Amino acid sequence: MEKIIYNVSDKPPVGKLLFGSFQQLLAILAATIAVPNIIGNGMSTSAALLGAGVGTIVYLLFTRFKSPVFLGSSFSYLGSMASAFAGAASISIGYLGLIMGASFAGLVYVILALITKKFGTKWMDKVLPPVVIGPVVSIIGLTLAPNAVSDLFASNVVNGHYIAMVIGLITLFTTIIVSLAAKKTFKLIPFIIGIGAGYALAAILTLIGNLADVDILKIIDFSKFENMKWVPDFTFVEAFKGFSDFSGAGEFFTYFITVIVAYIPVAFVSFAEHIADHKNLSSIIGKDLIKDPGLDKTLLGDGVGSIAGAFFGGCPNTTYGESIGCVALSGNASIYTIFMAAIMAIIISFFAPFITLLSTIPSCVMGGVCMALYGFIAVSGLKMLKNVDLSDNGNIYIISVILIAGIGSFMLTIDKVTLTPVASALILGVITNFIVNFIRRKRPEKSNDKE
Repeated sequence: MEKIIYNVSDKPPVGKLLFGSFQQLLAILAATIAVPNIIGNGMSTSAALLGAGVGTIVYLLFTRFKSPVFLGSSFSYLGSMASAFAGAASISIGYLGLIMGASFAGLVYVILALITKKFGTKWMDKVLPPVVIGPVVSIIGLTLAPNAVSDLFASNVVNGHYIAMVIGLITLFTTIIVSLAAKKTFKLIPFIIGIGAGYALAAILTLIGNLADVDILKIIDFSKFENMKWVPDFTFVEAFKGFSDFSGAGEFFTYFITVIVAYIPVAFVSFAEHIADHKNLSSIIGKDLIKDPGLDKTLLGDGVGSIAGAFFGGCPNTTYGESIGCVALSGNASIYTIFMAAIMAIIISFFAPFITLLSTIPSCVMGGVCMALYGFIAVSGLKMLKNVDLSDNGNIYIISVILIAGIGSFMLTIDKVTLTPVASALILGVITNFIVNFIRRKRPEKSNDKE
């Protein structure tokens, strides 16, 4: 268990609550608004942030305010969302496809929740023991590592430059120093202080770069303020126009099947990641969320929250490793902090200058703090292995397969469905665990041979 300053049911003082919530928002911001930017087709980053806030509140309601994690735009559905637009005869139909697809993916979660409620979760201890789930959680952080490092060297005008790297590292070291050496109040918000220090340095260099006309110093793109949208473009507004764009029932049915095939299989992939995230968060807060509030409730919250996110912003939601890493880094697991972060996301989605200001945070600054965030996720997984016998070759094989598959980016693409490295590593880990345990049962006297 990490050193938790505020437990799930604790309510921090107002000032610390607001700063802690803003820190959570910063943790999920980059990834949440990246998804609509990647998909394009006029999708709104503000609407995606609103959908994330609404989806998180839905999740908190279903989990009875017992699971402190923020929901944001899911990268697992990028291919599915692209298919919704590719198979559409108009942009409006494409937006309608986003909502339909997310609804069917959410329905998969609802069905899985009902199955879990009926048959319980004892099967999970056999299928997903610590020797499997631990390295899988580590993979979640490790597979994000290249993103953090590439961002560390990226700025507004040039990638791979050492100036960006220096800014990112100053951000990282500021975060570390504040987290370890600052007073209790500041220890709760190392993420904010680190980003603030990096942003301030980047702003000074950008000002010098603009005055001296030196491109490599122009780290921040302030031109984003010139094209601000004051009201989010909600997905459902455009989607409802799509019904009139179908030429007939046949076209609607064909498109309907295309969307189902694109979304439903991915829901099973994200289900595996859902379990890994909640196992990780459980180890951090010292409470088994699979049992209380229960996997059935976390699945319902994630599924319905995903539908809500797509309804407003087009992007299905999922629990965020960045949010979990923020809990571990700050020691703030208060559910009030997560709830306030969701409220903040909803409010600022309507405040264009603030959204734009957040979007100007340089990649190198976010890369610096993400080196710590993603690292905390990876280490949390390794901590799950503390009671695993690593002198047992069977356990070594299970862990080895998972780590190598994940770090090596083992992926399978079947038509429009892609198994992410995390999902692939989990599946291979489950299979390896089954084989190892089968051999142990058949040859108990030899199955634990050691070097």
